[in-house]
Amino acid sequence: MNARTRFILAVIILGLLMTGPFVVTALLIWVSAQPAEQALLVQLVVPHLSLGTMMTLFGFIVGLLVIHQLFRQYVQGLLKMAENLHLMLSANRNFRVTPEGPPEVQLLAQATNDLAQQRDGLMDDVEAQIAAAKSSVEDEKNRLAALMSELAQAVVVCNLDGRILLYNSRARLQFRALAQGSTAGTGGALIGLGRSIFSILERNQIDHALGVVRQRLHKSAAAAIANFITAARGGQLLRVQLVPVWSASTDSRQRQMTGYVLTVENITRSLEQESRRDQVLQSLTDGSRGSLANIRVAVSNLTDYPDMEAEIRERFVGIISDEVLRMSQRLDQTMSEFADSLKTRWPLEDVLGVDIIAAAQRRIEEQLKLSSKTEEVDEVLWLRAESFSLVFSICFLASRLVDHYQIKELRFRLLPFGKLAYLDLIWAGHAMSSETFYTWENDAMQMKKESSPLSLRDVIDRHGGEIWYEREKAAHRAFFRFVLPVASPETMAPGELVDDSGARPEYYDFDLFHFSDQNIDLDRPLADLSYTVFDTETTGLEPAAGDEIIQIGAVRIVNGRLLRHEIFDQLVNPERFVRPEGIRIHGITDDMLRGQPNIDVVLPAFHDFCSETVLLAHNAAFDMRFLQLKEARTGVVFSQPVLDTLLLSGVLHPNQDSHQLDSIATRLGIAIDGRHSGLGDACATGEVFLKMLPLLARMGITTLRQALEASEKTYFARVKY
Repeated sequence: MNARTRFILAVIILGLLMTGPFVVTALLIWVSAQPAEQALLVQLVVPHLSLGTMMTLFGFIVGLLVIHQLFRQYVQGLLKMAENLHLMLSANRNFRVTPEGPPEVQLLAQATNDLAQQRDGLMDDVEAQIAAAKSSVEDEKNRLAALMSELAQAVVVCNLDGRILLYNSRARLQFRALAQGSTAGTGGALIGLGRSIFSILERNQIDHALGVVRQRLHKSAAAAIANFITAARGGQLLRVQLVPVWSASTDSRQRQMTGYVLTVENITRSLEQESRRDQVLQSLTDGSRGSLANIRVAVSNLTDYPDMEAEIRERFVGIISDEVLRMSQRLDQTMSEFADSLKTRWPLEDVLGVDIIAAAQRRIEEQLKLSSKTEEVDEVLWLRAESFSLVFSICFLASRLVDHYQIKELRFRLLPFGKLAYLDLIWAGHAMSSETFYTWENDAMQMKKESSPLSLRDVIDRHGGEIWYEREKAAHRAFFRFVLPVASPETMAPGELVDDSGARPEYYDFDLFHFSDQNIDLDRPLADLSYTVFDTETTGLEPAAGDEIIQIGAVRIVNGRLLRHEIFDQLVNPERFVRPEGIRIHGITDDMLRGQPNIDVVLPAFHDFCSETVLLAHNAAFDMRFLQLKEARTGVVFSQPVLDTLLLSGVLHPNQDSHQLDSIATRLGIAIDGRHSGLGDACATGEVFLKMLPLLARMGITTLRQALEASEKTYFARVKY
């Protein structure tokens, strides 16, 4: 019998006690009296019946107030205390019961807090021992994860169902580049813990590769690996190597394959570069053939007729000069247009040009004691270079200039030139001959006690660039010009430029080895499901009246972990003005939304991010109403189950005063960052839900079906938008 039923029963009993004895006594007197006595009774009682009724009603109301006060202080107070005790036991160890109500209840609350304090001390000791026991295992996991995250190759580890349980930063960046649409950089990626690798790679090809591995193992092959090339989204070609992962068993005959490691390389660009190189060679060949023929004819005539007239000779020399100039211009144009295709196969990296200059300046000033300055340096220009050899080349030239010409200062200049960059080493002093520069260019490089087997020409060839010597006669200066390739934008993913996370992202979960296929089953335990926790910011609070979504923020929960690096965070152009009262809450202005993609672009990307997961939100009816109103326009339907932390709070804590997100977070000991932003509220909602799971389990709510059924019975489930 619940508390409400007991309260109603107590009110009924109070009414019976107030009226029952009077009615029974009156009936007994009426039955035993004579007719004359009954008439006299009616004559005496009826005039005063209204007064008696009012007194009885007054007494009933007073008694009702007393019962309600006792019920609120003792029954509801104890129920609220029981909810708080469950919070302390399961969700928030630091939570304490506030002593309030009658003295007896306050004493009970104080005793409860004292017991909780003692329990915390014991738990601290137990947790310290558990942490010590697990430290070695966690160290091994962290070492492996750190190693994986720093590998230059894209690596993905999957279980046999194709669920991703580990991936590194390179894989995340590579597959983000394959995502379609303008929202790819904000969460529209194809990779994530618990997601299926088959959304990226063809299932048939992986199954075939696994079959090849098993066949090689059956034949006791030394290397049980498989390689294949597949086409991904956008026509990108990927080279994939598959290596099996085995169960931990000392007996090789009992070992079983538990998953596989995929090493992925995008070879689209290299194939395109091969094709571009062929085009460059063909262009240079075709363009130079005619010029060389004209030069050959002119030189032949000059040789065969040494006594020809001066005017005719001048004409032939002009032909040679014009054709040489034309070939030079054609070569410069080809270098500018096809710079990225002329790069050699030597491994180069994307590096800021100012970093190269700064490194060279430090070494020159420390080892050569030579002053250096910069002029006209493009500070945002990225080069495709091999840093060590390029810096050493610059220092080598500086060393030769000091030894031969005793220069006092070296200046650096860095400017873009189409797909190339000009890096100039400038000095004031004597002119040098072409023969001297040729010697320096082909000698093995050496500076002080450091030496290299490479020559300056070797380093330039590695970069697919060029170097030459020029004079600025008017300024009485000279310079060496390095012509270097500029880093292509598609090779510079946003995540590679700045990593402001402050810590290594959690791109792994080894427990997923034991997970089977994650289809959404209503009878599946809540802890085994994957969730997309989301929140929207809108122009106003009336979806049916034309208000629009202006931001969607989402984060995923997989295997009981909030994956803060697998997020969706995108502003949306609402194609209307934001209400001023809304701006005061979320801080998103019309200027911030100008130029952002509209809902037609964002909603399909968000739908992909949510695939195969349960949707989770706080006051989900509000957010889902906005999504449902866009179904006809976008054709995107969110058909998966939806859980609401507002309704779940009503299930867990019906006696609490508030079920707002801030109040729930405070009860559960969660600090909210970035409140009233889509992503900030989504992260807070995810943490709240994870804290709720043990509380729901204590109430016997362990499956998705049970959670949905319990939510539908709460008062808040009746709210419509």
